[in-house]
Amino acid sequence: MRVGSFEPFFQQNRVMLYGGDCLEVLPRLPERSVDMIFADPPYNLSNGGITCHAGRMVSVDKGQWDRSSGAAQDHEFALRWLSACQRVLKDNGTIWVSGTMHNIYSVGFALQELGFKLLNDITWFKPNASPNLSCRYFTHSHETLIWAAKSTESRHVFNYNTMREMAGGKQMRSYWRDIPVDPEPPDVWIEGTPRREEKTHGKHPTQKPVALLSRVILSSTHEGDMVLDPFAGSSTTGVAAIRHGRAFIGIETDPGYLGLSVQRLEETLAQMAQNPHLPTPPSQDTVAPTQLRVM
Repeated sequence: MRVGSFEPFFQQNRVMLYGGDCLEVLPRLPERSVDMIFADPPYNLSNGGITCHAGRMVSVDKGQWDRSSGAAQDHEFALRWLSACQRVLKDNGTIWVSGTMHNIYSVGFALQELGFKLLNDITWFKPNASPNLSCRYFTHSHETLIWAAKSTESRHVFNYNTMREMAGGKQMRSYWRDIPVDPEPPDVWIEGTPRREEKTHGKHPTQKPVALLSRVILSSTHEGDMVLDPFAGSSTTGVAAIRHGRAFIGIETDPGYLGLSVQRLEETLAQMAQNPHLPTPPSQDTVAPTQLRVM
């Protein structure tokens, strides 16, 4: 496993993890090779502010990677990585992008500029969001997910019946409140931050819950499809993909989070192998990137 080359940092069957910048890795992946992309890019909200965590006042700063470079440069970055993602998407492929008010409007405009077809914007409500300590704003308690097809000509996958079944026989709404709580209806989602067992090997500051990624994957891919995450972090997307029999490509720059990802991916692959009744990613590798130094 090497972070400094284009050889996968980790690979087992069709589960691959690359160490490097997505702007350098994505151009070396085959064109039209990915069925679905989930991207959790920097939200650009590390601005020196404060928040509350476990009853304590803490900084909101996640790291230099999450600092804004100004609206113009932030938008240019969004255009660059979204364009690189568009190249590797199959013609009928889709992309999901998560964000908050700090970045999601720029992302939505960039998608339109590049010719993507906007399909839905999803409101993911977080019931255990941190309180607003300044008492000068509403409490931020949701994130937005934009779902878009590669182009206006795309015939995108939407597993309507699966979503309807999960919604208790109703049409799945665009307001997600996973894990129904009485008397809440099952067709909306409540999902808090990742559960304790999802952080057994460590955690990422912007880690998403597996339940959220499972819903995304089950709604817009088929078993055996290739799912890509250009900002993999701790590879929650990969964990969900493996659990539902999809292949996975993750890209991450930080060596520490690459190591954390490997632990989570290996654990999930082992769990799936021990249960013959669960789907597993196909063994054949249909993505054969060219060799390149990326760091």
